[in-house]
Amino acid sequence: MRPVSRLTQSAPSGARLAVHAPLIRLDRWTSGALALAALAALPILAILVSAPSGGMEAIAHLARTVLARYTGNTMLLMVLAGSIAAVVGTGTAWLVAAARFPGRRLFAWALVLPLAVPAYIAAYIYADLFDFAGPVQTALRGATGWESGDYWFPEIRSLPGGAFVLGIVLYPYVYLLARAGFAAQSQSQFRAARSLGATPSRAFWRVALPAARPAIAGGLALVLMEVLADFGVAEYFAIPSFSTGIFRSWLAMGDKQAALKLAAIMLIFVIGLIVIEARTRSGRTSGKDTLAVGRRDEALIVLSPVGKALATMACALPVLLGFGIPAGALVWMAGSDAALSAMGDLAHYISGSLWLGIATSITCLVAGIVLAFAKARSNSSATSAAIRVSTLGYALPGALLAVGLLAPLGAVDVGLTRFARDSLGHTGGLILTGTSVVLVYALSVRFLTVAFNSIDGGLSRIPPSLDAAARSLGAGPRRVLARIYIPLLSPSLAAAAALVFIDTLRELPATLILRPFNLETLATRTYRLASDERLVEASIPALILLAAGLIPVLLLTRKPKS
Repeated sequence: MRPVSRLTQSAPSGARLAVHAPLIRLDRWTSGALALAALAALPILAILVSAPSGGMEAIAHLARTVLARYTGNTMLLMVLAGSIAAVVGTGTAWLVAAARFPGRRLFAWALVLPLAVPAYIAAYIYADLFDFAGPVQTALRGATGWESGDYWFPEIRSLPGGAFVLGIVLYPYVYLLARAGFAAQSQSQFRAARSLGATPSRAFWRVALPAARPAIAGGLALVLMEVLADFGVAEYFAIPSFSTGIFRSWLAMGDKQAALKLAAIMLIFVIGLIVIEARTRSGRTSGKDTLAVGRRDEALIVLSPVGKALATMACALPVLLGFGIPAGALVWMAGSDAALSAMGDLAHYISGSLWLGIATSITCLVAGIVLAFAKARSNSSATSAAIRVSTLGYALPGALLAVGLLAPLGAVDVGLTRFARDSLGHTGGLILTGTSVVLVYALSVRFLTVAFNSIDGGLSRIPPSLDAAARSLGAGPRRVLARIYIPLLSPSLAAAAALVFIDTLRELPATLILRPFNLETLATRTYRLASDERLVEASIPALILLAAGLIPVLLLTRKPKS
């Protein structure tokens, strides 16, 4: 999940630490930022370097076999899911921002709830409900007396079904940014259009929507990044996509070169989405106003009683489909005897998730502090470039990161193994790719943006006079950091740690590919049970993941303090 506030670097606001001129010199913070940038860039560089190996013949083989199918399915999935998210997110955002209807204040934050549901868990629930043997079709046949050949029912395990699931759980990205865009607009422009005879719908299309277009486009770019990165929905619904193709090429077929070439092509899509998101960033409003309901005393559009009822239904339906049905189904399944009997090993999966989440959170906090202080103490181009590269991980799919790290680190492991065998007489096993080190590395690259944006935002609110006063009293840099900045940054550090921890719990493709054999998490356990059609047994781990996802949603929807 990508909370909106963490996807763009915090704009400089308020007082910052003392800023040095952009000289060609490296202090400890800038050196650390450059080292982090090198580590974050490693998977991308590995893919770009390794992909051309094998020549045009290997690329031609992919083109003849699977490339067109992977490309077409991925693009169609992005178009359909993006369309659903754009329509639902923009429509509900406009209703909440401009109209008054029963439940409006409730829906202002409830419309964000689907972000708490991992898309792959929603896919498991909807497949279970709407499959031929599921309760919906079973009830339909029981009520009508039809047999399987007497009626047509849409196939949920299909590309349109996958697009529906992804769109209905990802639309809050569009809703949050569109809501902020609409809320920040001046009422005078809309009212001027109305006074000139424009109908409410015409004023929306001609005035409100163009003004909010950068925000909507930014939210849509985030949705498309999530769709491109998706593995769980595509794999469960048997949709051949780039993520599933990379996974199968590397693990099922053992074809490393094919996986790297698919990752290189996938990287083209990622770069395009990063460019789109960056270009829309300047036109967006601050995320602080995302849910500032009640800023306007009067409604921009006046709804009839029927219109108010329809608006309430239009806002309630996405919440029901994206959160209510998946959460309700999991709660119902979790109370069954089969689910309760499968809890014997739950502590093992929770401990694996806790260890992985804590290790990744600590790594991201340390790296985030380095980047935030480097940004505060230097405005050099080298520092800015290092921060941009280090925080690219939010846009990189987990499958792409995994193969991008396995290629170079696997080669390092082979070299270390040969050295140990020749010099010491024994190998000692795989040091990097055979342990959790590479998994923590990959997850830290992916979620470093979360920690950096939170810490950077907190640092911008600390006046530089505190630093100057402490230095004047003879305190060294380490003492200033430990006694002043860390205590003042503790709320930002806690928020960053919580967000990284929760995202780590829910990450699926990178964990599946990179985890050592003795590590099982709640996400991988849920995936394996659901893949074996044992969804009832998977309900309790899935419910824990969903409950954990509510924490960042609550952080997003809480009212900012004055």
